[in-house]
Amino acid sequence: MTTELDARAEQLRAARAPFVSATVVQAERPTSAKPGDAALVLADGTVVGFVGGECAATSVQAEALAALAREEPVLLRITPHEEEARPGTVTVHNPCLSGGTLEIFLEPSVPPPLLVVHGEAPIGRALADVARAAGYAVERWSGADVPADAVAVVVASHGRDEAAVLQAALAAGVPYVGLVASPRRGAGVLDAVGIDAGRVHTPAGFDIGARTPGEVAVSILAEIVNARPRRPAAGPSGEAPASAPTATDPVCGMTVACAPASLSAEVGGATWWFCGTGCRDAFVADPASFARR
Repeated sequence: MTTELDARAEQLRAARAPFVSATVVQAERPTSAKPGDAALVLADGTVVGFVGGECAATSVQAEALAALAREEPVLLRITPHEEEARPGTVTVHNPCLSGGTLEIFLEPSVPPPLLVVHGEAPIGRALADVARAAGYAVERWSGADVPADAVAVVVASHGRDEAAVLQAALAAGVPYVGLVASPRRGAGVLDAVGIDAGRVHTPAGFDIGARTPGEVAVSILAEIVNARPRRPAAGPSGEAPASAPTATDPVCGMTVACAPASLSAEVGGATWWFCGTGCRDAFVADPASFARR
């Protein structure tokens, strides 16, 4: 990946923005791309960098967004020839290619789950340490709004600003909101501010007989993990879980991503999606001829 792309990737990671790294690993002539060419595919479908011409980039865009939705890397093979699927490879028949074949490795980069901890009590500090060891990003509540992508907020301040943090977390729709308190005091805090007891885990954590701050932290993190939304598993026939929406280019028949950065046109009261400007211009010039296909 080039220095410029490396810098952009670091910016995206710092902003907790998901993206996909695309790297050409094999190119069979004639192709415009060569091994080592690279790009980033952003969550809106924007392709930054170069991994082939317009039609190849469209296939990369669609499959990268699908890989991002699955949070799984994939080897993408783009070929102008009809081929049988290869184990471990997603093969796309791209009739727009100039005759060569590309293999591109797509690697999603998804920000680590974010835990917001409020309070400097021993349990709060221990929870931050345990969560980081488990691969979580940890932030301290700063008094501002709770980040929209937080998966959990835990209040361990023993009375300080508890209600404000709990209300902010609930307003943000955080999946797990926990309050470190005894059952009696926790119920009193929620009742005092009119929060439904079913919306906040208090005492926070599973009852595992924890005694030390570290053990309590483990019990809380276990409850957070248990409460996190899960990506749908493959169906009974082995089909992949739902991914980014796609459409068929009405001109060339390619599968394209329905993403903000994709080429589209409003014709006849409907939105049509295209692999490149050539197909879009041809369709807009004479939509009836392609609608009859």
